[in-house]
Formats: sequence, C-alpha cells, structure tokens
Amino acid sequence: MTDSYVCIDLETTGLNPKRDKIIEIGAVRVEDNRITVEWQSFVNPERKLEERIVELTGIRDEQLVDAPKIGQILPAFLAFAKEEVLLGHGVLFDFSFIKKASVNERMTFERKGIDTLKIARKYLQELKSRNLGYLCQYYEIPHNAHRALEDVRATVALYGKLSEHFYDKESQEGDKSLFVPKPLCYQAKRDTPLTIPQKEQLYKLVDKHKLIIDYEIESLTRSEASRKIDQLLAEYGR
Repeated sequence: MTDSYVCIDLETTGLNPKRDKIIEIGAVRVEDNRITVEWQSFVNPERKLEERIVELTGIRDEQLVDAPKIGQILPAFLAFAKEEVLLGHGVLFDFSFIKKASVNERMTFERKGIDTLKIARKYLQELKSRNLGYLCQYYEIPHNAHRALEDVRATVALYGKLSEHFYDKESQEGDKSLFVPKPLCYQAKRDTPLTIPQKEQLYKLVDKHKLIIDYEIESLTRSEASRKIDQLLAEYGR
C-alpha cells in the first residue's frame, strides 16, 4: 500500500481550470502513514470573488489582496510536492488546476495519483453521498469543510479508513487496484496574454462608460479579454 505521498486540496473561483483561478492551496507530506509537514498559502486570483465562493469557502477578497500570485507561489509548492504520488478526494480536479498553472508558467507538472473519491464510489455505493463532508461524518472524522488544509487533513484520515476497510479486497485487482497510483492526465494549453489592441479597447470602454470592474485588465489572457470585450459591447455598446 502507498503509505508515503503528498495530499493536496485547492480552493478555486470555479470548476473550470481553463478560466477559473486558484485562491488557496493546502498540502501535507505523509511518510509511513504519518503527516510530517504541512504547507498552505492563499493565492491572489487577480479578480474579485463571487459571493457564492465567499459563502462556500469563507475566504474574502481582503484575505487575498496581499497574497502571492500563482506564478510567485507555484515554485514553492512544486518544491514541497517534489515527485511524490498525489492523494486527493477528486484528485484530478486539483491536479488539473496545478497543471494548468504550471504550463502557463512554463513549468512541468506530471504526477501519479490516488483518488479517495473513486475508492468510495466503488465500495460505499449504499451511501447517499460520497463527498468529503458526508464521508467524514460517516467515519466520524473531524472536518472543517471547504478550507484547503482542513480538507487535506480530512482526506488523509479518510484514506486511512478506506485502506483499513477495503485495501485487502481491492489488492486482488493487482495493478488495476484503486490503491495503486495511476498517471494523472490533463491536457493543458498555455494561455497567451491579451494583445495591445485588446488592452486599449478595454481601457477605453471602461473609461467611456465609467465602469467599476472586478478584475485587473493587465492580468487577462487573450481569450479572457475577448470575452470581456464582447460582454461590455453587448451591454453598453461602443
């Protein structure tokens, strides 16, 4: 059984790594089934948080304004994670956001992973939910939901429970076992920055219509800038 790994969890502005941003990273290194080191950081997403994200996570804009941007914090996280197997509850979600950020920063991020959600879906089908919060209630694991480091600690404890109950049965699957680390696959394409004409047009529209915007124009990608321009033109005209 894999007893040494890095468990990760992210809080984000949404569910799509192509357009949403990381706002918090939590991770722990586990050696011989024991948490040995913890790592956490807020991340400035360079945009205002939607109210639903504030309500879900409890994270507010003022907590992020002085936080490092993803390009500043990513090298420290990659150094912490090293080449270790990743563990997560729905680990591909977290991997995809880190992979996307890494590609944008011209860094490499390829890992194998173990997904506690997949294990729970296979062996706990009788439960009404297999989300992390419900499983923590089921196994009586202390859990403060929707904060990265709290979710990570809970996932490590959940992995211990799932291993205790299902590892022997699952090990009969050999290499197909859900407890065997598998390559995590997500195709990420590097974003290109907005063009000078896009930047000029956005500043002109914002100034002309006296708009208060909740994002930094300079931080937009070309595709994001295109969407913003289309939205402003549709709502306010030229």
